[in-house]
Amino acid sequence: MSATASPAPKATDDSTSGELPPAGDLQNAVIRFAGNSQDGIQTIGGLLAKLAGRSAREVMTYMTIPSTISGGPSIFQVHLGSGEVLSPGDESDFLIAFYQHSYDNHVSSLREGGVCIYDSDNVTPDPEANPGCQHVGVAITSTTVEALGGSRDRGKNLFVLGLITQLFKLDREKLVSLLERQFGGKGEEVLRNAMLAFDAGFAYQLGRDVIRQSYALREGISLDTDRIATDGNTAMLYGLIVGGIRHGAGYPITPWSPIMEGLRAELPKYGGLFVQAEDELAAVAMALGFSYAGHLSVTGSSGPGLSLKMEALSYGTMAELPLVVINVQRGGPSTGLPTSVEQSDLFQALYGSHGDSPRIVLAPKNVEDCFYTAIEACELARKYSCPVIVLTDQALATRVEAFREPNLDECLIESPPALETRGEEFKPYPLDGETRHAPPGTRMTGGKYPVVTGLEHDEWGHPSGSPEMHQRMNARRRDKLKRLADEIPAPNVFGEESGDVLLVGWGSTWGPIREATKRAQASGDSVSCVHLRHLNPLPGGLEDIFARFSHVLVVEMNDEGLYGFGQLTSLLRARYCDPKIRSICKTDGLTFKIREILDGIELHRHA
Repeated sequence: MSATASPAPKATDDSTSGELPPAGDLQNAVIRFAGNSQDGIQTIGGLLAKLAGRSAREVMTYMTIPSTISGGPSIFQVHLGSGEVLSPGDESDFLIAFYQHSYDNHVSSLREGGVCIYDSDNVTPDPEANPGCQHVGVAITSTTVEALGGSRDRGKNLFVLGLITQLFKLDREKLVSLLERQFGGKGEEVLRNAMLAFDAGFAYQLGRDVIRQSYALREGISLDTDRIATDGNTAMLYGLIVGGIRHGAGYPITPWSPIMEGLRAELPKYGGLFVQAEDELAAVAMALGFSYAGHLSVTGSSGPGLSLKMEALSYGTMAELPLVVINVQRGGPSTGLPTSVEQSDLFQALYGSHGDSPRIVLAPKNVEDCFYTAIEACELARKYSCPVIVLTDQALATRVEAFREPNLDECLIESPPALETRGEEFKPYPLDGETRHAPPGTRMTGGKYPVVTGLEHDEWGHPSGSPEMHQRMNARRRDKLKRLADEIPAPNVFGEESGDVLLVGWGSTWGPIREATKRAQASGDSVSCVHLRHLNPLPGGLEDIFARFSHVLVVEMNDEGLYGFGQLTSLLRARYCDPKIRSICKTDGLTFKIREILDGIELHRHA
C-alpha cells in the first residue's frame, strides 16, 4: 500500500552561509531530530538505524527522553557512515527542529556549514544564533495535516522521514518495507496514513536553490554477510537466551524493563519461565530459587533495584549458586536521572553486599558486545558457580548499532539441570575442587543429602561455626576468581605499544575513546588505548602495559570522588600503586564527546 502526496510548496532559504559537499561525496552524516517525546522521533530514528542494518553503512544512535510520564523535550541523533562509526557524533550535520524550544536548544549543536531544517509553522529562526549554518524552513505540520486530510498533525515524524530519504537518496523501497512491518499490524488505516505522510515528505520539493547540494551517502562496507541493527537491551536479551538462560525473575525499572519484558515473552517459547515479582527482593530470591533447582537463571535491574538485591546476592555468594545479574546503569544516587547515562555502579557491583562477597563483574563495550558478554556471563556463572554481574548502561541499552548477525549454531548453549545420580564421595563444596550442586530430587547413593544455606558451612553444606572452616571457605570462594584471572588474556593495545598517553576505559566509553585515540594519532600525537571487559577479576598483564606509558588516563562516566579519582581509577590505583593512573570523569548524564576526551588529555599533560 502506498500513496503519493501532491507536491508541496518549495521550502524557503533563510541563510546563504555554509557549503555542503557535492553529490555522493559524504562519507558520514550526523542527523539530529529535536522535538517532544510524543512526536515519534525515536520511531523514525530507529527506522533509519534499521535501514543501515540492511544497507552498506554503519550506524550509531543516541537519544534523550524525559523521565516524566507526561513527556517533554527529546532528541534522537543518528550517525550514518560508510566506514567505522564509533560515536554518535560531537556535532550534527543536520538538525530537524520541530518546535521553537527544539531550535533554541539545539541549533548550536550544528557544525560549521551544517543545515537546520525547521518547522516553519512552529519556529521563528535566528540565523545569528549559528551564522555558520544554513536555515531551511519547511511547513512540516501544515503539510502533514494536508496530506492526511485531517486536522491533527500526527504523522509529521514520518513526513520528516520521507524528507530525509529524499535528501540523502536512501533506499526508499527498503524503508517502505520497514514501515509496512512497523505499522502493518496496527490496521490498514494506520498503515495508509503512515505511507501518506512518508510519501508527502518524499515528494516535497526542497529544490537546489534551497538545499544547494542534493547528495547521497557513500556506500562503504561489504554486504557479503547478513547484518542486523538493534539496541543493546535487545542484544543482551538474546545473548542470555543463546547462553542457556531459561528461567529468571525481575521487577520493572528504567532502563532494564525492556529486557525483562522480552524475557517474559521469549522464555516460554523455550520451555522456560520468567516471573515479574512484586518487588526487587522477591525477584532476586525467585531467581536464586531457580538456580537452587538446577537452572541457570537471571535477574536484573538498574542501580536502585540492585541496591535492594544486595542481601540476597550475598546469599548467592555464600551458597555458590550460579546467577546472572544485569545492571543497566543510569544516573544516581537515589532515583537520580532515570533516562540518562552514568557508570557509577562499579563499586556497588564489586562491594555492595555485606561480608566478603567475591563475584565476577563484566561490562560490554558496544551493542554487539552486549550479546557476547551475556553469553560469557552465562558460561562463567556455570563454570564458577557464583553470581556474575553485567554492567551495561542507558546509552548501550537504548542506542542502535548495526553488526554482523551472530552464528547461532556456534553460540547456542543448552544446559538442563544435572540430575544424574551422585555417589558416596559427592560433596557440593569440596575444599580441593569445584562447586558441584545437586538439584533437589537428585538420587544420592550414600543416602546423605547436601544442604544449601546462607550460614557458613562444611563441604556438605551443613552449617559450621568452625573458625578454621570459615577461613578455608572464604579462601575457596575467593580463589575461584583468582583462577579466572589467570585465564583472562591481557587486553589488546590500540595504537603503539608504548608512548606518552594510554587511555583506559570500560563499558560504553569504548567508541568515544577509540575515536579520540584515532584523531590524536592522525595529528601525530602519541596516544593509545585499552578497554576492559573484565572488571572483577582484572585481567593479568595490565601493570606491564601501564609501565610503558608516561600517562595512564581512565575515562569513565562517574564522579571524581573525594580524592579526585573515578571508580575504576581508584580500583586500578589500589591494585597497582601507580600514581600516574588518573581520571577523566564526567557526570552530566550524557555520553563522552570526543573533544572532552582530547581536552582531558591536554589538561592532565599540563597538570
